[in-house]
Amino acid sequence: MKKIQFADQKQEFNKRPSKIGRRSLSRSISQSSTDSYSSAASYTDSSDDETSPRDKQQKNSKGNGDFCIKNIKQADFGRREIEIAEQEMPALMALRKRAQGEKPLAGAKVVGCTHITAQTAVLMETLSALGAQCRWAACNIYSTQNEVAAALAEGGFSVFAWKGESEDDFWWCIDRCVNVEGWQPNMRINCIMLSKAGKLCVPAMNVNDSVTKQKFDNLYCCRESILDGLKRTTDVMFGGKQVVVCGYGEVGKGCCAALKAMGSIVYVTEIDPICALQACMDGFRLVKLNEVIRQVDIVITCTGNKNVVVREYLDRMKNGCIVCNMGHSNTEIDVASLRTPELTWERVRSQVDHVIWPDGKRVVLLAEGRLLNLSCSTVPTFVLSITATTQALALIELYNAPEGRYKQDVYLLPKKMDEYVASLHLPTFDAHLTELTDEQAKYLGLNKNGPFKPNYYR
Repeated sequence: MKKIQFADQKQEFNKRPSKIGRRSLSRSISQSSTDSYSSAASYTDSSDDETSPRDKQQKNSKGNGDFCIKNIKQADFGRREIEIAEQEMPALMALRKRAQGEKPLAGAKVVGCTHITAQTAVLMETLSALGAQCRWAACNIYSTQNEVAAALAEGGFSVFAWKGESEDDFWWCIDRCVNVEGWQPNMRINCIMLSKAGKLCVPAMNVNDSVTKQKFDNLYCCRESILDGLKRTTDVMFGGKQVVVCGYGEVGKGCCAALKAMGSIVYVTEIDPICALQACMDGFRLVKLNEVIRQVDIVITCTGNKNVVVREYLDRMKNGCIVCNMGHSNTEIDVASLRTPELTWERVRSQVDHVIWPDGKRVVLLAEGRLLNLSCSTVPTFVLSITATTQALALIELYNAPEGRYKQDVYLLPKKMDEYVASLHLPTFDAHLTELTDEQAKYLGLNKNGPFKPNYYR
């Protein structure tokens, strides 16, 4: 029986203190953490907050207890959230309808480590409808929608996640998710690094660098969710504010466009001359962070790197400066350097901390440096439908590919598949594609039905 690993790279898995051995797979898929399935909204039961889910014995209505969530009683609320998400995820629903009879994932065992939200639930239920068995854990300690996790558990999914996990809870949930008889995936999912080192044991599909992920999820999702996350957490007015955005990739482009439209004065930092030139030609001032750090009102990281905002910069920020991350993981802002005796942490509201210096200066840190939109706000469901459909098709491709098509390496999604995902979403806009004539197709050297871009196109 084939096994599939579907996971969102949120941590350096090789650093965790785990008893789980590294086991091989026959098929593997990984997706980088910029993937965004999340919502800050979550129903809570205040009477339940003091008890760790790990200390509770819960069962769903069918007597199944192979899950660990906040409160199974929230399942009805979660089901309504999932039903709302389904309305904005037309391609996944179409894929579910078209392929349900064929069961292209029959016998597949899918282990997921992503944000557990209504949008992820639609993906999971689609995979299940296509024949897969799924077990899931959260990749972010703040992004789980508790009511959605409850709905999934009630529906028979083995889910191990709740909003506000500790780091120890995080790894415990992953252990519970994967360390069970019959489920033996290799949870080291930094496939590109493993491939370069010659240690990758299975074929893997890099969904994060697919066109549909980069150009839609990263750009359009962040263009809307950056404002939502900042407004919900700080009630800040954007007009006239000086903002520095670190990184001008697709995420940075989306953030800059949104802030500029709201009247903010936007600076950009960038290491890549090409992205830097794009920022300049889009009307943004390209600077080094140390040139503006004393004057800006908001600092946003979007690089996917580590130690972008270090203690030196944090010390030089002005009183009230807002610091947040929209990039890869919780590595961009050096939060650890702020946990020192001379600094005081004051929790203002959920996911909002004032870090207070001895002279009284306060820096507003959001989501402890973790992803702002995934931890503090909602993200547009429709754009997540694009990414989730890409993930589902990648799983189907890897699982059903004949032996030898994919070697032990990391592959980009075929452009034909990217284009198919996009086409599934066009009916929502009542959009009509122009078709090439035979003469035009011959002139361009293309198949009339695509793909219309070379495989290296991003």
